[in-house]
Amino acid sequence: MPANPVPGDIVPFLRYTDPFAAVSWLGHAFGFVPILMVEGENASLAHAELRLGSSAIMLGGTKDDVLGMRSPHEAGGVTQGIYVVVPDADALWERAVKAGADVVRKIYDTPYGSREFAVRDPEGHLWSVGTYRAGSYEGA
Repeated sequence: MPANPVPGDIVPFLRYTDPFAAVSWLGHAFGFVPILMVEGENASLAHAELRLGSSAIMLGGTKDDVLGMRSPHEAGGVTQGIYVVVPDADALWERAVKAGADVVRKIYDTPYGSREFAVRDPEGHLWSVGTYRAGSYEGA
């Protein structure tokens, strides 16, 4: 590890073919709250920021640009995974299932003390949810 690590935050960003539907679904399934919505050309959604607790994500519509980002359905497979830390995974499990999440892994207890599950959103992005906070493991 460097002697003087650079401070920073990690903010995932995703692309969706229907970003307005994604904002709605993420709010319904997980409780994300939109904090910024920037309209693009032809009433598209150029950029959105959504908050959950003290964290945020950014998203926008798929487009041909230098990043080349696609939704998992467009790419033909999972393109990333996001882990969401919550105090009550069971409550969010019920909420996500009711919202129609595609279940990848049902809720379970891990050997490292987390209660978690994994689902895909309507465009195939992978969301893992659990009680474990990365970087907090004392056994290493």
